[in-house]
Amino acid sequence: MVQTTDIPVMALKEQIIENHNEFLESLRHRFLDDSRKAALQRFQNVGFPTKKDEEYKYTNLKEITGKSYNFFPKESHNITKEQFDELHLGEENFDWIVFVNGKLHKELSKVSIENVEFLSFNYALNDEKHKEVFEKYFNSIASKEQVFTNLNLAYCKYGFFLKVPKNVVIEKPIHVFYISQNQEENTFYNTRNLLIVEEGAKVEVIESHHNFDSTYVLTNSVTEIFTYPNAKADWHKLQNDNNTTYLIDNTFARQEKDSLTTVNTFSFGGKLVRNNLDFIHNGSNINSFMNGITIIGKDQLVDHHTAVHHNFPNCESYQNYKGIFDGNAHGVFNGKVFVDKIAQKTNAYQQNNNVLLSEGASIDTKPQLEIFADDVKCSHGCTVGQLNEDALFYLRARGISKKEAQALLLYAFANDAMQNIDIEPLKEKISKLLAEKLGVDIEF
Repeated sequence: MVQTTDIPVMALKEQIIENHNEFLESLRHRFLDDSRKAALQRFQNVGFPTKKDEEYKYTNLKEITGKSYNFFPKESHNITKEQFDELHLGEENFDWIVFVNGKLHKELSKVSIENVEFLSFNYALNDEKHKEVFEKYFNSIASKEQVFTNLNLAYCKYGFFLKVPKNVVIEKPIHVFYISQNQEENTFYNTRNLLIVEEGAKVEVIESHHNFDSTYVLTNSVTEIFTYPNAKADWHKLQNDNNTTYLIDNTFARQEKDSLTTVNTFSFGGKLVRNNLDFIHNGSNINSFMNGITIIGKDQLVDHHTAVHHNFPNCESYQNYKGIFDGNAHGVFNGKVFVDKIAQKTNAYQQNNNVLLSEGASIDTKPQLEIFADDVKCSHGCTVGQLNEDALFYLRARGISKKEAQALLLYAFANDAMQNIDIEPLKEKISKLLAEKLGVDIEF
């Protein structure tokens, strides 16, 4: 058995290479073998990024790569209904999909959606009638240049496939839970999600990860979203795990003309979280929304890397990320907007605002624009500072304690990044988590 003690930094790379044949042998489906081996070879050629790599210059991965992991999680669990209920948002009218230790558990899930194709990722790979769909969509927009997407392709097994047919509107949000429990060793998950929203269809997904053990969990997730004309896809990421979790999240969204796609990322927990978000415009009159709220402390790190590729005219993208950092927390924001020379009438907005609550907290922020068209409206900006002393004085002069005044100002600061959430239980949950993190009771 692999031990959970820290080992030299290259050991994880060696484990990944050495375990791959055993992983392939454990699969029932083998038609991806050649693709998996090629992806492993690409990973092997490059290895894990270091701070010498431009995209990771502010994020040190040594803490992750310096540990050993089990690649074959135990399936058994003893999660109780009470433990699971605490993870809910009060979403009695939602559907939910529950994965425990990588396996889909129907007895914990509630799926009432009709007229859609929904399968666990592992089952979909074994289903011959979905082979053609996978060959068309799977790994078609995920970057083959990124180390973690190659690693995911080499080892992906867990996750789900959802196809919403033309003009089908899914009224209930779908909450997807990834739970790890009863693992005696540090565990490595490579989750994979594939969402296809056909013309005129609509769906909203909430994704959350939860580690119930004191051992470390490393999750390397890849999600591919395809939104067709006049369709709407919303994906909300609720990241509020414990301090023995690492999450590398890679999301790719390709939109066709007249579509709308939103990815909201709420980062409140986890030892190290890296969010790679890539939007690709494949038509005109597209709207893309990316919002994020980060509030962390101690020695936590959250890194947001975003990119929007404006390849057609008359499209809009909107990025609004807010960060609140305490203790020795470290935040990173690197947002990129690319405007092709034919993408006239582009309207792109990008903003990153941050508040540092302690001397040990830090933020590295770098909004970027690359514009090759001449008739566009593009703006970007960032701010880093502390709370406004005048506003703080104003509130305290009205009998509000310093702690409550700070919390109210911080809540107001973060609030506008929640404005496009139209799922009330989720909006309320985010508000409560904000208040909890700020250490104050606020009535909503």
